[in-house]
Amino acid sequence: MISMPAFAQNESTMERIKRTKVLRTGFIAGAAPYYVKSVATGQWQGFCVDFANQLAESLGVKLQAIDTTWGNAVLDLQSNKIDCMFGLAPTEQRKKTVGFTDPLFQNTFTLVAKKGFDPKTWDDVNKPEVRLSVDQGSNQDTFATQSLTKATLNRFETSGDATLALQTGRVDAQVLVILLAVTVLSKARQLGHLVIPTPAATAPTSIGVQKEPDQAFTEYVNKWLNAERSKGLIKQTIVDNMQKLAGVDPALFPKEATF
Repeated sequence: MISMPAFAQNESTMERIKRTKVLRTGFIAGAAPYYVKSVATGQWQGFCVDFANQLAESLGVKLQAIDTTWGNAVLDLQSNKIDCMFGLAPTEQRKKTVGFTDPLFQNTFTLVAKKGFDPKTWDDVNKPEVRLSVDQGSNQDTFATQSLTKATLNRFETSGDATLALQTGRVDAQVLVILLAVTVLSKARQLGHLVIPTPAATAPTSIGVQKEPDQAFTEYVNKWLNAERSKGLIKQTIVDNMQKLAGVDPALFPKEATF
């Protein structure tokens, strides 16, 4: 008799989804506006939650939410605990162990800058006298470490600590992706202002999938993404959740923001 684990090892993601009629994806509590879980009801919200539900509906299957963290999501894909993970950045390190779909959206790097600090280009930022804050291990930390090598970089354990450094005058600006920058400014406009230096610096945010020879699931998701984007639904889902969960007025998104 063939054991279930042995059978499952030879089963592709798409085969398993068709057999079980379930799409398993990772959700992260407290990762607004990507994922938010209500303590009172256990209900999930967020634009990655909406995307996952929309994909499951397209597949005609039930969505199963698996609690995870940004740090554990790759391991969960590797161990066949989940089928996909929305909101993962396809870094070279991650690509060694998991697969990725086409980009879900492009996240633009920005500055939340103190009043009076208004650099026009990244070259203006990349100077020893410019003090920047980032949260350690984040996408913006990777970007700043690689691209802003001459600036004075201050790393903090959390994004909140990096914001506090700006608030207390210890840095001139906080480096953040645009989705987080507009969220911070919507809650504390007195912090400063949004700066998008040129040339625009972006990084893709994608959907992590299992690394496997059979590409049927990845190909399906890519076609679904293309159809959703062509209808304007990717941008609409992000903007709606930013307004609902973070109180961000859609008008705050500058024209440089592309989804």
